Amino acid sequence: MDEFDPTPTTDEPHWQQDTDTFGRIYDVVLGTTTLTPCAEIAEIADCSANAAKKHLDRLVEMGIARADTDGQPARYARNDAYFEWQEASRIAREMTVEEIVERVSDLEAERESYEERFEATDPASVSAFDADDHDAVHERMAAIGDWHAVIRDIRLYELARQISQNDGHLIPA
Repeated sequence: MDEFDPTPTTDEPHWQQDTDTFGRIYDVVLGTTTLTPCAEIAEIADCSANAAKKHLDRLVEMGIARADTDGQPARYARNDAYFEWQEASRIAREMTVEEIVERVSDLEAERESYEERFEATDPASVSAFDADDHDAVHERMAAIGDWHAVIRDIRLYELARQISQNDGHLIPA
């Protein structure tokens, strides 16, 4: 029987074999939710800091990443607004305005039920730990997470409605 060897057969991860430097930086930025120093992103993407900065600046110009260049070192993260815009644009292409309006109405009813259940208008103001046992805490955590998702979806579908009603633009041309 062969013995298991936990050491990979190649010196670099599989995703790097077929991916150029820009692609690796892009992949790292997609997973970066908090502002992160350029050098740290470069290390994860297995490239030089100069190459990382060049590609990160390009991603900022494209709107895919955001940057804080006021302090040193420069820090970067993905731009969640860009991805929300992409999702809203997809919804606007795939659904009619009537379908979007109906979905928003359903989501608003769901949001109202959470507000009534928790006697609050903001899920961030509700503690998941106001329960007696582990299962109840877990259930409250899931419900609060779902409530956050409903609020996000309302925002996305409202944006999609505006895009759809304005021929692909956020505001009338």
